[in-house]
Amino acid sequence: MWRREILLKGLQGLGVLAFSALPFGMARLLLPRQIHAGQQWIPLPGAQTPQTAFVAACIGCGLCGEVCPPRCIKFNNETNGSEAHTPYIDPAERGCILCAKCIEVCPTDALVATPIAEVKMGIAQIDRAACYPWVDQGVCGACVSICPLGERAISFEMWNQYRPIVQQGCVGCGLCVEICPEPSLPIRIVMRDEPTVAQHGLGIRRRSYQR
Repeated sequence: MWRREILLKGLQGLGVLAFSALPFGMARLLLPRQIHAGQQWIPLPGAQTPQTAFVAACIGCGLCGEVCPPRCIKFNNETNGSEAHTPYIDPAERGCILCAKCIEVCPTDALVATPIAEVKMGIAQIDRAACYPWVDQGVCGACVSICPLGERAISFEMWNQYRPIVQQGCVGCGLCVEICPEPSLPIRIVMRDEPTVAQHGLGIRRRSYQR
């Protein structure tokens, strides 16, 4: 008899524990994909547009990530919906070198063969209130030096060779974001219909906070 009572009490305890954990489990299932603060997700080169078309065509095979030389391709594991395991790039961690190997290996039409100059991953936007040369905090030019498309994508201001200016030839590969030495990353990749110049002042605020 006492064994039955012990067993019943144990089952009741497990039931209470499972019931109390239910809201947390449901929350993870119901929450939409969230982008962490400071994280930027940009599409792969040649990705179908709009995003819904890319998601519909992508089968989440992971081949693009396997052949990527700089290992810049990551996979969406924060959703259980249609975008689960779809690839993306976080340029703050690693930018795309535009080698097109991901396009070559894609078994579906999620990634379409596209000339490098016609890739549309986005466009770089510079926060002139935080970029070192633009606030006279030193000489840089790292973003201009690393750009695989040269001056057609990003160049220096005519009368100050160290102040970068984004050109319309930028395809949004994100290498400039990866190499930027300013902690607040005043250069980021945005949609192509957004301006290439911003005045957020994130870098100035962060430097003041650190002091």
